Amino acid sequence: MNSDQRFFDFLKERIGLDVTSVGPAIIERAVRQRSIAAQTSSVDEYWLTLQGSRDEQQALIEAVIVPETWFFRYPESFATLAKLASKRLAEINNLRALRILSLPCSTGEEPYSIAMALLDAGLNPHQFKVGGMDVSPLSVEKARRALYGKNSFRGDDIAFRDRHFTAEGDGYRLNPRVQEQVRLQVGNLLDPALLAGEPPFDFVFCRNLLIYFDQPTQKQVFEVLKRLTHDEGVLFIGPAEGSLLGRLGMRSIGIAQSFAFSRQGAADPEPFPVFVPTPLPVPQPLRNPPPAPVRSRPFASVVPLASAPKTSGTDTAVLLANIATLANEGKSAEARAACESYLRSHEPVAQVFYWLGLLSDVAGNVLEAQGFYRKVLYLEPQHSEALMHLAALLQAQGDATGARRLQERAARSGRAADSERKR
Repeated sequence: MNSDQRFFDFLKERIGLDVTSVGPAIIERAVRQRSIAAQTSSVDEYWLTLQGSRDEQQALIEAVIVPETWFFRYPESFATLAKLASKRLAEINNLRALRILSLPCSTGEEPYSIAMALLDAGLNPHQFKVGGMDVSPLSVEKARRALYGKNSFRGDDIAFRDRHFTAEGDGYRLNPRVQEQVRLQVGNLLDPALLAGEPPFDFVFCRNLLIYFDQPTQKQVFEVLKRLTHDEGVLFIGPAEGSLLGRLGMRSIGIAQSFAFSRQGAADPEPFPVFVPTPLPVPQPLRNPPPAPVRSRPFASVVPLASAPKTSGTDTAVLLANIATLANEGKSAEARAACESYLRSHEPVAQVFYWLGLLSDVAGNVLEAQGFYRKVLYLEPQHSEALMHLAALLQAQGDATGARRLQERAARSGRAADSERKR
């Protein structure tokens, strides 16, 4: 099926999705699936069905949205929240409960992680309430069921599962004490009147969403987020969205790996630069690809393959896993050191440079992050995560054309990976 702008425009209008952020193939596949399910014989017939059925409209949105989340994703964000929550309660003299919002909340892992983190930090149930919101009724319903499979528990530290869950069949049931702290509802962040009747929130989690919007939609959504966040509150975002928030007038609170921003002490928002399209320079062969840890010195030359000692696959996998663990736990200095050590004694791999790029990105070293992401892409040209992170940096700098090219590459990479899985 050829690309059909009608469906792209529909998703843009309803949920703000920029087709280049996920690639046309994802949307085309969802349309095919729903057309078959709706028993329509052509794209035009499915379009007419879509226009006349709100249920089908929601079904298409559900087919496009593929939630990818787990408990305590980016652990330092939750550790930071626990510290800031105690401080915030003292500032308001415990006169009211803290208000925290998670959107999009997907299938509930994030808002429930917030509640568990605060209960584990010693807060009493009456001291905070968590709101969870998502555009997908199906995701919200799954969150309300609060029954999770093993894929929702990742990483080495899952001791929280023993504290807050009970085994049930092949899954784990969340403790009602945690569920009671969270109120879940369906809502659309593109609605300018979203939660207009409610007081602002002390903490808002909106992670890995802005990167799927075009620049005008990002600004629109940011205005809603700013309204929802208390003047003295904190907004938690995704790793690739920091540059965007900085340009919109927020500032990092300065805690590594927390991805937390506030308005206090922030400069006035800078105008987005006008980008005049010019031919992009040909990538130089010092670029490197996929996920990898971060190093502190910028762009040291790649160690020649011939000089790297041979190591077993198991040894390499253990070292890379250690780097990932350090980075995910917010131990930036240790993760960088581990990356440096790896590159001194092993062949360069995309994964290590990816971690270095991500760590530099989080630390606000934009140019250094770009260099590492490009090295990832030199080693692994279709590394989708590096492509998306680099695209986000370019878009934040006003290079919409360059960002779009990288997003299209990422989409092609995802399409190829999907094709391989089907074989």
